[in-house]
Amino acid sequence: MIKIDNKLKNLIEKNALCLTTVKNNKPHAIAVAYAKVIKNKILITDNFMKETKGNLKENNNVALAVWNRNWEKNCIGFEIKGKAKYFSSGKWREFVKKIPENKKYSAKGAILITISKIKKLA
Repeated sequence: MIKIDNKLKNLIEKNALCLTTVKNNKPHAIAVAYAKVIKNKILITDNFMKETKGNLKENNNVALAVWNRNWEKNCIGFEIKGKAKYFSSGKWREFVKKIPENKKYSAKGAILITISKIKKLA
């Protein structure tokens, strides 16, 4: 099992992420404003993810990129690969509905990513 240390957890939870899915060999990338790390998995809310949700039905392989906002100093970034599972109901959807950042949104679903690889970007 891949472990997320506190430094990477903070990076993921305090910075924007790029989430990439693939359908028919065509990549689709979106910006994700908020993510939560839960037991070495990453949880993302679906507020506006029509194409992403459709892609995950066909191919659950995903890649994320995250980097610190202070790009000029201490440039630290990571590529994270894994498998995603979409939840339109149940405990994970209920969890994301309660996240304060989602209070103005519908939180249509939750995407839980099980990590298979983490690579530091330089």
